[in-house]
Amino acid sequence: MRTIAVILMAASLPLAASKTEPTKDEIAQIIDKFAAKEAEFAKARESYTYRQTIRIQEFEAGGQARGRFDLVSDIIFSAEGKRTERIVRAPSPTLVLVSLSPEDEQDLRSVQPFVLTTKDLPKYQVDYIGKEKLDEIDCYVFAVKPKKLEPGQRYFQGQVWVDDQDLQIVKSYGRATGLLKKGNDQRFPKFETWREQVDGKFWFPVLTKADDTLMFDSGAVGLKMQVKYEDYKQFRSTTTITFGDAVDTPPTNTPPAPKPPKP
Repeated sequence: MRTIAVILMAASLPLAASKTEPTKDEIAQIIDKFAAKEAEFAKARESYTYRQTIRIQEFEAGGQARGRFDLVSDIIFSAEGKRTERIVRAPSPTLVLVSLSPEDEQDLRSVQPFVLTTKDLPKYQVDYIGKEKLDEIDCYVFAVKPKKLEPGQRYFQGQVWVDDQDLQIVKSYGRATGLLKKGNDQRFPKFETWREQVDGKFWFPVLTKADDTLMFDSGAVGLKMQVKYEDYKQFRSTTTITFGDAVDTPPTNTPPAPKPPKP
């Protein structure tokens, strides 16, 4: 299994000198190919169950802890095969400095575990930055930002690291953005999301973290957020569903990589 280590999120090492920078045409081909792979992954993920654990903590400007929000839920399938969410634990939130808006909820669902598919690619400007090595994974790095903000839509703006072999996003860093109603004092934290390879083929989100200071009109609020995605299992039914190519057996020469440390 190939994984990204959280403790090395800031580390980047040059690739071997024999690997030259891709040409403009090659970059365009890489973007198209990784968007197609992301589309495959997005479709395949719909057939997986998993547990999602959310924790949000707020802090006063001086660093004093105030309220928090916790939610543990299982993404499962009903007996009829319908995808649904089952709440496992949801203590009463004690947030007093911030509140979760519909935009925040949308960001948790779709922006923080960012997936850039072929369908969504025309919405974004994607610029090649260069090559970096994350842990033992050689990556292409791209800057991503929305071309146009449409009402009611949420977008990712930041950077993504794409595995140069699997051509899938293995890490993203940035923040959610979108149009807000005039006078709406909302701020959104910068976050990092790491993925891990599951079933030897697709890279699934495993951890999102944010530690940011949000500058509201009323003053600064510290915010820490952690979202864990665990225990991915493919849903099995009497009907066989195939997404893309058959899952490949991981190559035996894949270099071992440490798992993200426990938060």
